[in-house]
Amino acid sequence: MRPSLFLLSVATGIRIMYCKNDCLRDYQQEMKLRLFEEWELHRSVMVQMPTGTGKTHLLAAIVREFLCGSGSRVWIVAHRRELVEQIEETVSRYGMGREDGRVRVMSIQWLSRNRKIMDGQPDLIVIDEAHHALAETYRELWKRYPEARKLGMTATPCRLNRKGFTDLFDTLITSWSIAEFIGRGWLSSFDYVSIRANSREQRLVDSLKKRGADGDYQVKEMNAVLNRETGIRQLYESVRRYAAGKKGIVYAVSIAHARQIAAYYSLHGVESVAIDSRTPALERKELVEDFRRGKISVLVNVDIFSEGFDCPDVEFVQLARPTLSLAKYLQQVGRGLRKSDDKDSCVLIDNVGLHRIFGLPVRDRDWEAMFEGRMAGNAQPRIRTENSGLSVSVPLPEDGRRNEELEVVMTHARLLDAVRNGDLVRLGEDGPAGGEQRTALKACRDRQSGLWGLRCGNKITVLPQYREVFDLCADRAAVRFEDGRAGVVDDSGTPLMVTDRCRRLRFLKGELLAVTREDGSDCYTDLRTNRAYRERPVVFSYGGIELLRVGESFHSRTRKAYVSMYGLHKDSLCFHGFYLKIPDYRVPKSCRLVDPVWTTLFDVFACVLAGDDEEVYWCCGRLADRSIVVMDGDGNYYHVEKGRGKRYIACNAPKAGEADFASVMEDLMEEAGRRAESVQRERQQDEEEKRRKRLDEIKDVLPFRMGLKWGLKWGDRIVVPPCYRNICVPVGGYCAFEGNACQWGVMALDGKVVVEARYQKVEIEKDGTVHLTIIPGKVKIIKL
Repeated sequence: MRPSLFLLSVATGIRIMYCKNDCLRDYQQEMKLRLFEEWELHRSVMVQMPTGTGKTHLLAAIVREFLCGSGSRVWIVAHRRELVEQIEETVSRYGMGREDGRVRVMSIQWLSRNRKIMDGQPDLIVIDEAHHALAETYRELWKRYPEARKLGMTATPCRLNRKGFTDLFDTLITSWSIAEFIGRGWLSSFDYVSIRANSREQRLVDSLKKRGADGDYQVKEMNAVLNRETGIRQLYESVRRYAAGKKGIVYAVSIAHARQIAAYYSLHGVESVAIDSRTPALERKELVEDFRRGKISVLVNVDIFSEGFDCPDVEFVQLARPTLSLAKYLQQVGRGLRKSDDKDSCVLIDNVGLHRIFGLPVRDRDWEAMFEGRMAGNAQPRIRTENSGLSVSVPLPEDGRRNEELEVVMTHARLLDAVRNGDLVRLGEDGPAGGEQRTALKACRDRQSGLWGLRCGNKITVLPQYREVFDLCADRAAVRFEDGRAGVVDDSGTPLMVTDRCRRLRFLKGELLAVTREDGSDCYTDLRTNRAYRERPVVFSYGGIELLRVGESFHSRTRKAYVSMYGLHKDSLCFHGFYLKIPDYRVPKSCRLVDPVWTTLFDVFACVLAGDDEEVYWCCGRLADRSIVVMDGDGNYYHVEKGRGKRYIACNAPKAGEADFASVMEDLMEEAGRRAESVQRERQQDEEEKRRKRLDEIKDVLPFRMGLKWGLKWGDRIVVPPCYRNICVPVGGYCAFEGNACQWGVMALDGKVVVEARYQKVEIEKDGTVHLTIIPGKVKIIKL
């Protein structure tokens, strides 16, 4: 079947022929048509498509159609020689080889050095991996060839420094999300494995403080912290457990780190090589070919295969390099998402916890905001992403529970089910929620009126009516209304807060809003309470309860305002599981105490209840079961238990027939005492049961010696550290031990001392009878 041809008129007078090419996939055809439509209005366009969805093939098809029209010369510019060779190979398949002369593929470095020898002016300049286009070498193309069309291709139109691309490209065309490509079968599903949030490796990553010139982590510090044998052993164990026998790519911190990893993997039977900037080009090409043919199982690299590397049968990707760059994260995981007939899914092994700051790869991204420079392509605060994005709870196998360093974040089967069923679960701050995934709120501008509106995905939620959109955060937007005032609206346009005229509004962490007045000074608003502050508040979180530190005082985020005593230190506040204790000696005289005899001034304090946004209460005392009694500002008393909230019990001015505070407290204290005793008995029974199981498990312990001291060992596991002069072989669940010289006692197999070491000799029988020699001739007999 012959391809259908038609012409598109272009505002600049150039005629471009659009050819429907059946060798392209449906979404590539759609992207090409959208590009030609945009070229009717704009000369410079950026196209965003996820890694692995065929940007190079689309590029080649666009170039061919451009040359079929009025174009006569096209330059394709990449930033690395490997990409140049790859693009040349793809372009040649579309009948545009080197001998054609109309298409030149070159690196930006070569072009910068040899621009003078280039013949003629290009009609079209294509920038591959266009997120690098902000570099001065690329900007020179816009200065020297202003009449040439520009097309930028990238998977990640974002920068760490929040610089947008609007001074180079007129508009951005975005493709489907990664989740949509997976759901429609164009990208591979994946299993996502990560280190745990409280693991040693995560704490090491969190300790990185220094930054490089690009704003990312400093390589020198990363290498010093992470290039250790224990860390490399953990990397290997992760691959052995989750990707044994699979073919994959590892992203390392430094050249030394990459070589250490490759050497360790090879030593343990996994054929691995390290490739870095020092690897000769010919050797690098041979190693990559060996990897493609399966002679090499693992390629360990340092930022070599982050972009443009095409090997669809990569079965796992291991992230061993921390980064603050969203682009780098998505480019790296994208190496494993290409579809292949030889793999059902890919395993993403995150040994540096990147999903906690970026979310999973399928998370929705606001590419337009990043393209325009309204949002940085960097790591989001942990508090916002720790529990956000697509996630499921995956039970670990028995052996997995023993390895506390790793957890399965997502399985490919559950990911596919969630994507195909549209059941993407977004986790909120309080854990899993059952609602649907919210699409990011975005600003959209009406070109005719110049006003701004809001949209979620492809749905316009607020028609253009704002003079300006200052900032976006979740389902809120900071806007300037047509009357000149400013405020915050939700995704439906309902005003949540309105302020007088100001220069700018911007969202801050912790649901705070910064307001820049017309005189240039700043004030701050708490979006939860709409209370304003002159100084910038600092959010302090205590187990889910938040306070604002403003100057030398703490302010509550409750409906009724509360301000702590002046000069209170943050460490003097204490969280008790379901309430936050705030030292405050300004107790109202009307506040009655649980026990007027034993309760002191130090037992009375202000407290914020978890899950209660009404007000800050006065604590009247604590009961035997650790519940508390509080009083509100109106003189009402409540009994508060963990997990049950507050319950009204009395007030300072009881009505006729209503029990007074004293009588209620008498019954309440008696009931709390019974509950406390019951809880204590249950706790003791649980501890005894756990200890009994542990003793049964370690019944085969044996004494071992280290230096001059003895201990107990179960296999390779030390049960009792070597700290005794001597230990006898266990008999019937007990063993004799010598503390000091000639002072013997009896201990259980877990090290618990049953008989203090003060006897000259100890003999244990199998039935539990113990003969304790006090002095020769005087023996004490006990039954264990």
